[in-house]
Amino acid sequence: MSMEDKQQQPTVLTPLLLEVEHFYALDSRTRRVLDKIGKAADRLGLVAYAVGGFVRDVVLGRPLKDIDIVTVGSGIALAEAVRKWYAKDSSLVVYRKFGTARIYMEGYEIEFVGARKESYRHDSRKPQVEQGTLEDDQLRRDFTINALYYVLNGPDKGKLIDPFGGMRDIELKIIRTPTDPARTFSDDPLRMLRAIRFAVQLGFTIHPRTKEGILQSAHRIEIVSAERISDELQKIMRTDKPSRGFMLMDELGLLQYILPELQALKGVEWREGIGHKDNFYHSLKVLDNVAARTKNEPDKKLWLRWAALLHDIGKAPTKRFHPKEGWTFHGHEVVGARMVKTVFKRLRLPLDSRFKYVQKLVRHHLRPISLTKEDITDSAIRRLIFDMGDDLEDLLLLCEADITSKNPHKVRRYLDNYRIVRQRIKEVEEKDRIRNWQPPIDGEEIMRTFGIPPSKPVGIIKNAIKDAILDGVIPNTYEAARAFMLEKGRSLGLTPVTEEE
Repeated sequence: MSMEDKQQQPTVLTPLLLEVEHFYALDSRTRRVLDKIGKAADRLGLVAYAVGGFVRDVVLGRPLKDIDIVTVGSGIALAEAVRKWYAKDSSLVVYRKFGTARIYMEGYEIEFVGARKESYRHDSRKPQVEQGTLEDDQLRRDFTINALYYVLNGPDKGKLIDPFGGMRDIELKIIRTPTDPARTFSDDPLRMLRAIRFAVQLGFTIHPRTKEGILQSAHRIEIVSAERISDELQKIMRTDKPSRGFMLMDELGLLQYILPELQALKGVEWREGIGHKDNFYHSLKVLDNVAARTKNEPDKKLWLRWAALLHDIGKAPTKRFHPKEGWTFHGHEVVGARMVKTVFKRLRLPLDSRFKYVQKLVRHHLRPISLTKEDITDSAIRRLIFDMGDDLEDLLLLCEADITSKNPHKVRRYLDNYRIVRQRIKEVEEKDRIRNWQPPIDGEEIMRTFGIPPSKPVGIIKNAIKDAILDGVIPNTYEAARAFMLEKGRSLGLTPVTEEE
């Protein structure tokens, strides 16, 4: 048996004393919370362990969020005891069906569970769960770096149980399953995507055998709920370099099941000596450009990152070759905007204002580019400001991120053009104040003026007023708009009930 194979065998080691600085460096609030849990476990005659991501992040020095607690016995009983004796004001949520309980205490969300073992049927993503030993609990963990158990009470208090070499893998920056990868991923196929997410978040690499296990099991991701998949995707999208996650998904066979529209962009086709850029890697570069520009606000700009990822998905279905023009993608922004809804529905992403925002940016992402290639009229600028409203700055950021040429002179020329566009936007906006503007005449006034019910002519007149102002035909004033309304109404055969010309 090779050394690599030996490293994959599940062996439980003697508890190792954790290097002092890791947990001694904790702030007083966190130490106080852990002490309370340990004291409650003492009083119940149990042993409690902090496990998983919390321990991993302590070792890595990352910001701490939730705390997972395991005990050999009833996790619910331990949670109830902690609340009764040390945190009476804390909220407690119990899930008896799953044997878990949750407390919100001193800013932490703490989940308690009894040690358990799990078994899965091949066609199900829901495990059969039963009470187990500490070793059973260790064997069900997803990765070695998440299988670290910090003892909170008893004779081994302050020691770290590291059954699979998780501390070594943290040092080597490796994502590795504690047991055979095929078993780990069969138990819960979402772990394949979690491996990628952890690699991207932590800057780790995935162990070769773990990678092979993902390649062999990739099709199993189809039985995982869209909501769980989307949760992992959102975490990848919030990282500093999200492209790495999507490249790993492609490399390991998952992307075809999760985002086939993105994978369809991959590759370069040549005809008559003419090729086009690889739109898959281009999209990922645009995503990284946006991520770099929004590094300090990944949550606020999460959906801008989605727009960057999806902005060119319409290029695969619209790709055509013309002997004179070469490769074209005419209308890809319109087709892509429609495809956004398909993606959001399949991934169970919200079909609300966030979806409409992404769709809007995809649909309009070529408009600022067109303004850099022609004489910019006030009318064109005015319409862009009106159509985009508060999303205009994000659109411009996306367009600037869309410059991925390796030619520095071309990049500089495009950026200079965008600076001109930004200046013209500023000038027109200061003059016309058109952002989030509504025409001075609304539908109600049109109906009152002509004595008509809601009907097609109302929409025609309203749009005509809007277009006349945006195109500079009439000034943006109530008086000019009313005069235009009366004139347009007469051209449609309407007679004002009362004229106030």
